[in-house]
Amino acid sequence: MNILSGVSDFFGLDIGTTAIRVVELRTTGTTKSLVRYAYAPIDPKIVSSDAPADQQKVAQAIRELVAQAKITTKNVAVGIPSQRVFTTVVDIERLSEAELAKTIKFQADSLIPTPLAESKIDWALIGDSPIDKTKVEVLLSSVSNEYVEQRLDMLEMIGLNVIAFEPDGMALTRAVLPVDATGARMVLDIGNKSTDIVIVINGVPRLTRSIATGSEAIIRSAMQNLNIDEAQAQQFVFKFGLSKEKLEGQVLQAIGGTIEILTSEIEKSVKFFGTRYAGIKIEQLVVTGSASVIPEFPLFLANKLSLNVEIGNAWRNVGFPRERQNELLAISNQFSVAVGLAERQQ
Repeated sequence: MNILSGVSDFFGLDIGTTAIRVVELRTTGTTKSLVRYAYAPIDPKIVSSDAPADQQKVAQAIRELVAQAKITTKNVAVGIPSQRVFTTVVDIERLSEAELAKTIKFQADSLIPTPLAESKIDWALIGDSPIDKTKVEVLLSSVSNEYVEQRLDMLEMIGLNVIAFEPDGMALTRAVLPVDATGARMVLDIGNKSTDIVIVINGVPRLTRSIATGSEAIIRSAMQNLNIDEAQAQQFVFKFGLSKEKLEGQVLQAIGGTIEILTSEIEKSVKFFGTRYAGIKIEQLVVTGSASVIPEFPLFLANKLSLNVEIGNAWRNVGFPRERQNELLAISNQFSVAVGLAERQQ
């Protein structure tokens, strides 16, 4: 959802549920190189609150982070959490672009969950429909006006100029997939409260979905089933994970039920994709987010889904000095959305 095009200097801002992240890149020809990045933890209760006082606290945290990172540009591309965005692929009659825009506006009312008058809509023509050759595929996204305006007000209040809002899922795939990605690939971003699934064909999203299960639910399972506190549960989950040998497999037993719930939802998405795009096989699963570092979880997914699994690298399309590799790879699973936003073409 572009507000202004043609801006060359801007940074990516990811306002996550547990942290705020900023990334600024420099573009030289076709190469993007890292200029600055920064991260600050934030109270999840404040981020999820619509209360003006809490919004001011979020704004202040962003202001301090931008200053700390020494970012001088005021232009910013902002991520929209997947839970706030409705995205779908629809089949529309083959029309001219002007007629297509009118038709989408007319049909959107029956396609999006929020009233048309209260929503911002964006769409992109993907190509031929796989179901009906007389139609074309269109990627349709909508977000409530209230949410966008609230974010806009909050960021303008601290002197920032929002050049674009973009769903997290779109930014995510831009960061962790090769620039010239071909074939069908699935990206799985396991966050604190939810998991985002994006399946792309030739780099273009064809299925996006958010599941209300994340690492918080996995840690809660460990707390309840092992009767331990949150800090210990976190330590156990990220140290022993799904290992059958470590701690006699007790952690695996404790979190296995939640992992199965998550996996079954991923399988449903794969099946749904297969019914629409018959004959197109998903070639790779890229896993990122907090739970991507749970020991043996990527291997579990590879076996369960019969897919080649790769741990996502947010910096894969970004140039940086060799000596910073270890520092950047250590935080890669947290920065995919912020990097993807900074990689946008304006």
